[in-house]
Amino acid sequence: MRTEQLTVSANGINQSVRVAGPPDGVPVLLVHGNCSSSAFWEPLIRRLPDTLRVVAPDLRGYGDTRRAPVDATRGLADFADDVAALLDDPALVPAGRRAVVVGHSLGGGVAMRLLVDHPDRMAGLLLAAPVSPYGFGGTRDLAGTPTTPDFAGTGGGTGNPDFVARLAAGDRGGDPTSPRTVLRSSYVADPGCLGDDEELLLDSVLSTATGEDNYPGDGVPSPHWPGTAPGRRGVLNALSPAYFRIADDLVAVTTKPPVTWVHGDADVIVSDASLFDLAQLGALGVLPGWPGAADCPPQPMVGQTRAVLDRYAAAGGSYREVSLPGCGHTPHLERPAEFVAELLALTGGA
Repeated sequence: MRTEQLTVSANGINQSVRVAGPPDGVPVLLVHGNCSSSAFWEPLIRRLPDTLRVVAPDLRGYGDTRRAPVDATRGLADFADDVAALLDDPALVPAGRRAVVVGHSLGGGVAMRLLVDHPDRMAGLLLAAPVSPYGFGGTRDLAGTPTTPDFAGTGGGTGNPDFVARLAAGDRGGDPTSPRTVLRSSYVADPGCLGDDEELLLDSVLSTATGEDNYPGDGVPSPHWPGTAPGRRGVLNALSPAYFRIADDLVAVTTKPPVTWVHGDADVIVSDASLFDLAQLGALGVLPGWPGAADCPPQPMVGQTRAVLDRYAAAGGSYREVSLPGCGHTPHLERPAEFVAELLALTGGA
C-alpha cells in the first residue's frame, strides 16, 4: 500500500496522520515509539494488504504533528488522548469499527493506556518491544517495586545531553552519540536491515522535538544515586514509573481483546539488561558510584511484561508471546515477514 499524509484537528491540536487503504477496510492503528514518527512504519505499510485501513499518526512533538507539551504527571495519557480522538474521526476509522492497535516501544505504553481508557474501541493489541507496564527504569522486581521513593535514575535528567543536542541540530553524521549511530546500534541488532530506508528512518528520528516540554523533559535533583529524579514535563518523565504504572489497570480492564507481544532477544533498549537503564550502566561500571545490586538492580523489563500479561490471561484475557532470536528493538523492520503474519492473525487474516 501507499500512504497519504493528512492534517487532522483532534484533541485540540493539529495532528499529522499517514493513512493507507480503503476507508471501509479493517482498521489498524499504528503508534510509533520514542524518537521516531509515523514514517517509521513506512517499510511495514508497504508489505500490508490493501484490505486494511491503516492509520498512523505522528504523536505530539514528533514528525509533523504540532509541538504540543507533554504533561508527564499523566503518564502517557496525553498521547493516548490524542490517538483516541483520531479513532473518533469517521474520515479515518468508520464509526462503530474497532481497530487492531499496534504500539512500538513508547507506543506500546500508549496502546496500553488506550486499552485501559477505551477497551471497546480495540479489536486486538500488538505490542512490539513495548515499554514495561511499570514504566522505564527505577523498579527492582517483577511486581514493579520502586528502587527508591523518588524513582531516582528515571525521567528527563537521564537523557544523554550530547544526543539531545545532536537531535536538535539535525546531525546526520556518524559520531558515537549521533542519531544515525543510535539508530544503527540500538534500534536494530543488524544495521543492514535498514537498507535503502536508512535516510527515511533517520529523518524520522530527527523529527523529535527537543526541550523540557518534549524530549527528554525536565529533571530534579535526588539524594539517591545517580542524583536525578523525574520532573513533571516531557517524554522521559511520562515514561517514568513515577507516573506510568499501568499494570493493575490492564489486568482489571473488563473488555480484554487478544494481545500479541513481539520482541527480540537482542534488544538493548527494552531488556532485562537494558543499556538505557542507568542501573544496568552502573552495574557495568559505565556510571560511577553505583550502590550495588541489592540497592539498585537493573529493571527486569521483559520479565515484568510477561508477569503482567500472565495476570491479564488469568483474569480472562489471552496473549501470545513471540520472541525473535537475534532481533533487536524494532521487529517490524528486522523481521517483517513474521511481524506481518502476527498482525494479520489479529485482523482475522484480512
